[in-house]
Amino acid sequence: MLDFVVCVGGIYVCFLTWSAMQERVTSVTYGEDHQRFRFTIVLNLIQAAFAAIIGYIYIRFIQQKPMLKMNAHRWKRFFQVAVLSSSASPFGYMALRYINYPTMTLAKTCKMVPVLVMNKILYRRHYPTYKYAVVAMVTVGVSAFMLFKTSTKAGGGGVAAIENSLYGLFLVLINLTIDGAVNSTQDQIFVEDREITGQHMMCMMNLCSTILMSVWLLNPFNPELASALKFLYTHPRALVDISIFALCGSLGQCFVFYTLASFGSLTLTTVTVTRKFLTILISVFYNGHKLNDRQWMATGLVFGGITLDVYKKQMSKRAATKSKPAGNDKNKVDLSDSGKEEVVSRKSRPDSSTLSAERAANTRAAIERAAKGDMATATATAVSDGGMRRRQMVDVSAT
Repeated sequence: MLDFVVCVGGIYVCFLTWSAMQERVTSVTYGEDHQRFRFTIVLNLIQAAFAAIIGYIYIRFIQQKPMLKMNAHRWKRFFQVAVLSSSASPFGYMALRYINYPTMTLAKTCKMVPVLVMNKILYRRHYPTYKYAVVAMVTVGVSAFMLFKTSTKAGGGGVAAIENSLYGLFLVLINLTIDGAVNSTQDQIFVEDREITGQHMMCMMNLCSTILMSVWLLNPFNPELASALKFLYTHPRALVDISIFALCGSLGQCFVFYTLASFGSLTLTTVTVTRKFLTILISVFYNGHKLNDRQWMATGLVFGGITLDVYKKQMSKRAATKSKPAGNDKNKVDLSDSGKEEVVSRKSRPDSSTLSAERAANTRAAIERAAKGDMATATATAVSDGGMRRRQMVDVSAT
């Protein structure tokens, strides 16, 4: 439980700062010419490079573990995830041209749905019934909270219609679908290869993403890299904001991949969605906004889903804890059964007094036969008696 709390806290702190820097970098103008940074591939490249380096530092110097031994299959799987991850974010940034940021946040809260669907479609993975209830409660609650938000602006219906265009929502849907494929593929990699940890996934996936985006940007027919470098040279403040953005995102990914490897993609998505919901709540109370009754109902629905998820996890852990002693008892029963067999085996053997009596009787019989001159028979009997003693020594040593 402590690991889960630390992961949640790390995700919240890092990604709250990350989201603030992301909004600043993509929406704030820099310099006297009021230019915006519009180079999304370069932005993703910087973040991926930071994440790969921090992931390597975490593995080698904090965990003090060797790096993962790579083979052709592992490279293939990491590049597969990198291709999906690198292709998802541009659709999100592109969607912001057609929809506003609240609508984007609203759409992102439904990420648990494609994660669950893609796991079902791609890998035939099954979830318990309560997981579907949690997904439904959180998604409906957060969506209702945003939809029932009281607008403070009058008019502007035409602008709102443009910002919330179906094309923008379609781009968000593509982004969420690819994200769902990324999460489900990561889940499958963890199942297939038990040596891969969340930190390995973070380091190698971002390394592969860095390679892919570098190849794309170094294309001589692509002017984005040269234009981005020129922008950062003339607007150094943008470089500071991007560095903070990449650093917070990289540190956040340490918590993300640990959560993914330990608790699964659906739990991770629940945490990230509720982080967005908590961001909305903090903004509401910090800015002195009021929530209407329907929004409070939506808030209760979301935290009801979270409570259900936590409760079910605790019940599962308790059941596992109870079954663990039962497993030990089973081992004890098996041991006792073998002990019973051992006792039975020992009882089936003649005890030392019986053996002594038998040996004495055999000795007397041998003496009597020897007295009659039957030395051959006496010798055979003595050998047989020695064999019995050797067998008895083997039996005792075996016990």
